[in-house]
Amino acid sequence: MKKLEKRAILCLVLAGMLLLGLAFFIFQYITKGDDWVSFAANRHLYQNGNLIRGSIYDVDGDLLLENSEEGTTYSDSAAVRRATIHAVGDVDGNIGNGAVTSFADKLTGYNLITGTYSLTGRGRNLYLSIDDEVCRVANEALDGRSGMVGVYNYETGEVICMVSSPNYDPLDPPTLDDDDDSGLYLNRFLSGAIVPGSIFKLVTLAAAIDNKDDIYDWTYECTGELQLGDDVITCPNAHGTVDIARALSVSCNCAFGELTLEVGSEVMTQYVEDLGLTASRSINGINTAKGKFTFPDDDDASLAWAGIGQYEDLINPCTMLTYMGAIASGGRAVVPDLIHSVRTQGGIPLQIPWKKHTKRLISESTADELAELMHNNVVTNYGEGNYPGLDLCAKSGTAEVGGDLEPNAWFAGFLRNEDAPYAFIVLVENGGSGSRVAGSVANEVLQAVVNR
Repeated sequence: MKKLEKRAILCLVLAGMLLLGLAFFIFQYITKGDDWVSFAANRHLYQNGNLIRGSIYDVDGDLLLENSEEGTTYSDSAAVRRATIHAVGDVDGNIGNGAVTSFADKLTGYNLITGTYSLTGRGRNLYLSIDDEVCRVANEALDGRSGMVGVYNYETGEVICMVSSPNYDPLDPPTLDDDDDSGLYLNRFLSGAIVPGSIFKLVTLAAAIDNKDDIYDWTYECTGELQLGDDVITCPNAHGTVDIARALSVSCNCAFGELTLEVGSEVMTQYVEDLGLTASRSINGINTAKGKFTFPDDDDASLAWAGIGQYEDLINPCTMLTYMGAIASGGRAVVPDLIHSVRTQGGIPLQIPWKKHTKRLISESTADELAELMHNNVVTNYGEGNYPGLDLCAKSGTAEVGGDLEPNAWFAGFLRNEDAPYAFIVLVENGGSGSRVAGSVANEVLQAVVNR
């Protein structure tokens, strides 16, 4: 009798383990099935090991990558291949968040019911939101310098330009040394976490607008130095008496250092969190890098430096671009979208753009005030003539990166042109002046955008 009881208990335990294992497998199948399909080494998904994935096109239907029985082919243009390599990806999976890898489930036509089966055996065609011509212009404007360019429609969310440099021609892939640190395979727009410099002053300014009743009566006397203990916040020049508009226009470090101290550590910490700058944002299932910010409450110098985009500040360009979109659209942004549509081989749409909004990042009034102050930067400092035909709101940034290296050059903002609702962000690593270097790149790209 005891033997029967023991056997019964053993059978129940084994049955329980089997059920748990089956439940775990089903859970993994449902939640991770598309990841298994997306695994770069998984090239034998269909019968006889010969699944042919669909092809990848830009938003206008220009071919970026074609999969056929003969193999994989890319765009005929070497310039386009280089400019779009980080968006498209490569068949070897070196670029981990390119479309080839990240959207493999869509290219194969994978679903939970039929797996990768299709009547044609050719998967689905993927139309990205990027414009290959705008990307080409952006890459040529970077001119081989490390950096990135991102542009998106802040009304629809479609990312029309996503370029990261350095890049390469997938038809002539490089051989990298083990100690190579160029970041060739890194998509800086999605995966970068970079010192922001003065473009971060738009965050500090939002906090000040909301938390200082007298912000438009506030003035500061800039002597070129702000002594804080043993440390000194410096400006390239003594700006004299500045109000908040001029402080932003000339990017006065001393004024914004003082403003950060008045706003305080707790408020600054709350704002970077509320704006989503410390979190990873999901872009069509691709997770962006997290930003990092520290605002010490016991070290005035470090707090001041953090408020002007230095100290330990790191931002992700895509997340900062989303903030630009929020300012442009009244405080609530459309989340960037890399997919224009997914279609059958016969051209039938299976997935179309679907706008997804962030929570409200800033109030509508604060967004409007920031926009006017950013436009004032262009009128009084950057020069409207340098951006012909563009109703531009922008902020430049020159971010110190240490050592003997030239600072990173940033330029971020948006257009208010009714027929061109685009936000942008440009980085030229070790480029020097933000408005002169990154601003010039931005103008070339935006001219291509409005003349599409």
